[in-house]
Amino acid sequence: MRATTIHAPYDMRVEDVPDAAVVRPTDAVVRVLRACICGSDLWAYRGEAARQAGQRIGHEFLGIVEETGSEVSVFKRGDLVVAPFMWSDGVCDYCREGLTTSCEHGGFWGAVGHDGGQGEAVRVPYADGTLVALPADAASDERLLSALLTLSDVLGTGHHAALGAGVRKGATVAVVGDGAVGLCGVLAAHRLGAERIIALGRHQVRTDIARSFGATDVVAERGEAAVAAVRELTGGQGAHAVIEAVGTEQSMNTAVNITRDGGAIGFVGVPHGSGSGVDLRVMFDHNIALRGGVAPVRTYIPELLPDVLDGTIDPSPVFDMTVDIEGVPGGYKAMDERVALKVMVTN
Repeated sequence: MRATTIHAPYDMRVEDVPDAAVVRPTDAVVRVLRACICGSDLWAYRGEAARQAGQRIGHEFLGIVEETGSEVSVFKRGDLVVAPFMWSDGVCDYCREGLTTSCEHGGFWGAVGHDGGQGEAVRVPYADGTLVALPADAASDERLLSALLTLSDVLGTGHHAALGAGVRKGATVAVVGDGAVGLCGVLAAHRLGAERIIALGRHQVRTDIARSFGATDVVAERGEAAVAAVRELTGGQGAHAVIEAVGTEQSMNTAVNITRDGGAIGFVGVPHGSGSGVDLRVMFDHNIALRGGVAPVRTYIPELLPDVLDGTIDPSPVFDMTVDIEGVPGGYKAMDERVALKVMVTN
């Protein structure tokens, strides 16, 4: 089968690799219909996250079950399913508590020795605990398939950030970052009833999407100028809830300094760069809480799925470029150069 591999910074290839196959009785093989490139994949692409030469990549996909192991009881051949960005057994203590990303037997797609989502098929460990069934007729609806694909990562991650930030009905929310996760954070905040949503971003195409997702204000400045702008919009107080969806020292500093006294930051931007940027004294003095981390999207999919299916929320606009499997290297280049917001891969 064909699959995307990474060999060195900026060296992405689509190559023939061994076919995905059932290895353990709890496995399933999923033929990928839709996958995508994540902003976090770019850290490997740029050489800022270590990968072995030839390692698979991609962690967001949905598709059709092709084969199941003897102990798989929930799914059968022909089922349409979405996979969260980590597999999990569904039965360990962490899974039962909803923290599926800490599963004792879990892992990331594209880890050494495992298939990545940016390929023709994927072996799914612990299929019953990992996969989520989708309505069969969704396979013929292109827009809906795109929306459902976001359940694998960015929609659930934006939701996780909103929960961590304590978004509630009537709250003022600020979102730091105009990538796909930040935009889904805007959508999540709107869904949870925020009264005012301030999107921080400099690219009009993206901030236009933010407005369509529920943002009431846009701040294009960065650093101290962004802090001043948010403070001015909020009468000097800052936002009750702040979503940090970038992961740099500057973005975290901005998040801390635009949070209202007694407010909270939900951080989901994968940390990278020179440091965390968290000033504990500022947070202490102003009673600011910090929550977040790797989003347990498997836990959130059942809650978010009905709203995607009935159109209450439509995250599909985050995809602004589509390639086939052979075009994946070009998709990385487009996202790295910020020509594309988020690239969808079709098989």
